[in-house]
Amino acid sequence: MSRIKEIVMATNNANKLREAREIFSLLGIEVVSMRESDIECDPEETGETFEENALIKAKAVHDITGRAVIADDSGLCVDALGGRPGVYSARYAPNEEKCSKLLDEMKNIPDCDRTAYFECCIAFIDDKGEYKSFSGRCTGRIGYEEKGTNGFGYDPIFLYGDKTLAEMSPDEKNSISHRGAAMRELYKYLKESYGE
Repeated sequence: MSRIKEIVMATNNANKLREAREIFSLLGIEVVSMRESDIECDPEETGETFEENALIKAKAVHDITGRAVIADDSGLCVDALGGRPGVYSARYAPNEEKCSKLLDEMKNIPDCDRTAYFECCIAFIDDKGEYKSFSGRCTGRIGYEEKGTNGFGYDPIFLYGDKTLAEMSPDEKNSISHRGAAMRELYKYLKESYGE
């Protein structure tokens, strides 16, 4: 297979781009954002799973560019809430209200039933249109209050061991995070399939 030198990431999120660039630079692959590629598209995420939503985003960008693309979808799944907010994590509440809304929903849930996990699925489409997906999961529990100032989204209320994700350094979080796990799976695939 021919070597891939550049991948468009279907995002303009600076945190996701930085993480992907750090990982894939080790393979000599440059990761570029939609903005850097002059792509404007915002497909509706109508999928019922993280994989379906990631593929919708990746396919939309691939259809425009014909180039290799990666896209991800991820969210928080709380067991006591039947897996909610799940694929609706981003739309569950405005950013500044996400944690407080979830804590309110969980206020009568005992410690033993506060299990939850973050899940991420990354869709990869190569320049020929071949598709693969890679998943990662980070299992923990929901705390009782917001703690920490690092991270974003639900990180301040998601406990991994005795720390929230928002209390961890970026390196600590990347080593156990759902997105980090999915990225490592994609890295292995790219190295085996498209490496030197």
